[in-house]
Amino acid sequence: MNLVEILLRPHVGASGEDAIAYVDSDIGEFGYNALFRAAGSYARLLADAGVAPGSRGMVLADDSAATVTAILGLWWNGCVAVPVNPALSDAEIGFIAADSSVAFVHLDVAPTRSSRLDAVLPDTARLYGDDVRQMLLGQRHVRGLSDPPPFAPWAHDREMLLQYTSGSTGTPKGVPHRAAALASVAAGFGRVAALTAADTVLSTAKLSFAYGFGNSLLLPLTAGATTVLIRGAVDAPIVMDALRRHRPTVLFSVPRLYAGLEALHGGRSDSLRLAVCAGEALPADLAERTAHGLGVPVVNSLGTTEALYIVVATNPSGPVSNALGRPVPGVSATLRDPEGQLVEGDDVEGRLHIAGPTVATGYLNRPEATEATFVDGGAYTGDIVRRGRDGVLHYLGRGDDFLNLGGFKVAPAEIENAVRAVAGVRDCAVVGIADGAGLQQAVAFVVAADGVVPTTLRRAVTAALRANVAPFKRPGRIEVVDALPTTWTGKLARNKLRSVGAG
Repeated sequence: MNLVEILLRPHVGASGEDAIAYVDSDIGEFGYNALFRAAGSYARLLADAGVAPGSRGMVLADDSAATVTAILGLWWNGCVAVPVNPALSDAEIGFIAADSSVAFVHLDVAPTRSSRLDAVLPDTARLYGDDVRQMLLGQRHVRGLSDPPPFAPWAHDREMLLQYTSGSTGTPKGVPHRAAALASVAAGFGRVAALTAADTVLSTAKLSFAYGFGNSLLLPLTAGATTVLIRGAVDAPIVMDALRRHRPTVLFSVPRLYAGLEALHGGRSDSLRLAVCAGEALPADLAERTAHGLGVPVVNSLGTTEALYIVVATNPSGPVSNALGRPVPGVSATLRDPEGQLVEGDDVEGRLHIAGPTVATGYLNRPEATEATFVDGGAYTGDIVRRGRDGVLHYLGRGDDFLNLGGFKVAPAEIENAVRAVAGVRDCAVVGIADGAGLQQAVAFVVAADGVVPTTLRRAVTAALRANVAPFKRPGRIEVVDALPTTWTGKLARNKLRSVGAG
C-alpha cells in the first residue's frame, strides 16, 4: 500500500477536470490533478537528492499547499513525514531534529529565521517552501497527468508519520504512527464527520498538530473534499473572514475560538452544516451558544497525539452537550483505576484508556514513558472521565491538573462551571498553586465581560461559590484578569497561569 495513491488516485480526473483540493492563501485554488503531479515531482526531487526511502523528513512549515505537497511527496518516496510547528523555539526544533534523526528538511520560514536555524538543523538535503510554491504554480497550468515516479511500497506496520506531543508537560515526545493507522482514520471519526466531495473544510488547528493533520489532510483527501488553509496565527476575526469568503461546510476548531466567534455576534454562516470542537473541555453553556450562534450541530470530541486523531465524539444528530460522547467506530474506551484495573458500572470515574487501530505502540526513544502510557492493550490519554448511566463519557479534567485540596481530589472543571454560571463572567480557569506553607490552594482566574466592574464581579463570584460549591473546594483566591493565556493551538495554557499566580 501507499497512502498517497489511496488518498489521491480516486479523485484524479480526466484531462481538464480538476476538482479543487486546497485553497491556499498564496497560490489560490489548487486541484487534485495538480496536487498529484506536484507530489510526484516532489518525490522525484527527493530521490534525485539521495533521500532514501525509510528515512525521516522534517516538514517545518505553516499550513500551505506546499506543506501538503511536501508530506505527500515524502510518503510517495517511502519516507517518514515529521511535521513540526515553526512557532517552536530554535532549541526545541533542534531537539526534535536530533531526536528523530531526520535526513531531510522541508523549510518554509522567514529568511532571517532560516539562517538562525542552520545552527540547530542537520546538514542534510533541503527543499524550501518558496521553491515548491513556484513548482505548484507551474503544475496548476499543466493539462493531463505526466508519467509520475513509481510509488514506494509501504507495509501496514511500517512507520509513516512521526508526530511530536506539545511538550506542555515536559520535553516533547515523538509518536510514530503506522501506515495502517493513518488509513484507519476514515473508518473511525471519518464516519462521524461523514465528509463528501461536496464539502469544504476549514480547520483552525494546524497540520503540525494531530488534530489539524486529520482535519486538513487525512479526512478531506479521503473524501475528495476541498480544504481551506490559513497561514499565520488564527483568531476569531480571521476565522469569521474565512467563513464569509470561502463558505466552508465543516469547521474544526477549539472552544476558545468558538467563544470568540460567539462574541462576534454568533459568527453565523449559512454555508456551514457541522462544527467540530476538540483540544480542551467544552463548557455546556458555550456548546449551546455555539450551536445557536452558528446554527449548526456541534460535535464535541477528544483526541490525542498518541491515538493519532479523534477517538471519542458526540453524535452530530444528538442534543447539544458538553459530554465527550462515545468511542468512534473501531475504538474501545474503558475506565481504569490507578492500578490499571477496569472500573465497572454506571456513574463511575476513572482514567481514560483507549484501544483501537489508530493507537500508537510507544514513544520514540522513551522506554520509561512508553511503559507508563502504552500498556493494557492500548494507551492512557491522561484524562479523568466519568461514564454516565447511558454510557456517555464526561470529561472531568487532566489527571495532572486535578487539585489536591486538603487531601481531596477536585476537578478544576467543577469549580469553573460554577464560576461561568455567574452573570458577567466571560471566561474562567482554575489552577492549583502552592501557598506560603507549601500547600496547594485553588486560584480562580476570571475574565470579566465588557463593562463589568472587576470588584463587583469578584463579589458575585464569591457569593456563587459559597452557595454552590463545598467549602473545601472553594478557591482561596479570585483573580480578575483581562484574558487567559493560550497556546499556539488556542488551548488554555494552565502552566502560564500557575506562573502568574505564583508570582
